[in-house]
Amino acid sequence: MKKINVLLLAFLLLSFWANAQQYPFNGLDMNMGNLSRLSNAQSRSISPENFTGEKGKGAMADPVRDKDVRNKANAAGPAKDLGKGWKVNPFIIVKPGETVTIAEIDGPGAIQQIWMTPTGNWRFSILRMYWDDEKEPSVECPVGDFFASAFNEYAQLSSLAVCVNPGSAFNCYWKMPFRKKARITLENINNAEEMRLYYQINYTLTEVPEDEGYFHAQFRRSNPTQGSSHTLVDGIKGKGQYVGTYLAWRVNDNCWWGEGEIKFYMDGDKEYPTICGTGTEDYFCGSYNFENQKTHQYQEFTTPYAGMHQVIRPDGLYRAVTAFGLYRWHILDPVRFEKDLKVTIQDLGWRHDGRYNNQKSDISSTTFWYQAEPHAKFPALPSKDDLEIPRW
Repeated sequence: MKKINVLLLAFLLLSFWANAQQYPFNGLDMNMGNLSRLSNAQSRSISPENFTGEKGKGAMADPVRDKDVRNKANAAGPAKDLGKGWKVNPFIIVKPGETVTIAEIDGPGAIQQIWMTPTGNWRFSILRMYWDDEKEPSVECPVGDFFASAFNEYAQLSSLAVCVNPGSAFNCYWKMPFRKKARITLENINNAEEMRLYYQINYTLTEVPEDEGYFHAQFRRSNPTQGSSHTLVDGIKGKGQYVGTYLAWRVNDNCWWGEGEIKFYMDGDKEYPTICGTGTEDYFCGSYNFENQKTHQYQEFTTPYAGMHQVIRPDGLYRAVTAFGLYRWHILDPVRFEKDLKVTIQDLGWRHDGRYNNQKSDISSTTFWYQAEPHAKFPALPSKDDLEIPRW
């Protein structure tokens, strides 16, 4: 019996070793448990100081030679006494109506982190991402909403997927694999003001497994909602998994607003969904109106997977409605689908007599998912005026 156990153990160890040799670590899916593992992956980074991310090509701008070349030496004045190799071009200028390519990478590999801080109205900067040779973007979203910041004012957020830090510093840690190519553009749809953009895109050049899906993000707005419901996403075709929701919700009634259920229709569901939540605050991992029982006020919170990190309260003058920023990341509980997916949320509150109130709120959503390509074409973004959240 002991001899059999020893042989079995030896076989298992040999199998483990063989698998480890067959599938070497590719440098992705980093965590505290594998930081010590070595790989053949190559770390690269794109910023205004190295537009291509090429090895040994950073900090090459010359404050004298490049001072009159647009987006080559935007800090030529401050750096003129220091010369080449110092902080000569830390940002770019995007003119009104202009679209700039901020990253173009040959694969295979994966983007692992993005940091940026844009000026101007965050609803007027449109972020788009294209994977491999696709002509239609897999990501199309106002830059503020992509980083859970629709209302154009700072609200601290600490989560695993997105962090918003003091000084309007936007960060995301969504894994974005690509096999042939990655391209990221930013469009300034503000026809009156140029924008200044500081950014850094950190990525790894490495092998990408066959079962890796492509990252997608889509923006939609209902202002107001029709039929007391907002569609977060519809028409997704193919195999994938839904991984995140951000909502910017402006309430047009003087009452509690968050009774609506979120519904996931997948793989042929018609009238009734497979997954149905029990209420808005429940979906975002809160309860009982997000109320602080001591202050009897809405209580902001930010956690690794879910939060209501922003509450905009009426001030008795120009801020006439209450608004909320909410996020839910399905990192440990992705919603998997084989063929198709549609996601909606009801817009319900309470009436004075205990009946539900069919509301007409202003709801903007950004949804995040992975899927095999090709993906269905996105609906057109709203116009500039229909994107704007007016503020004094």
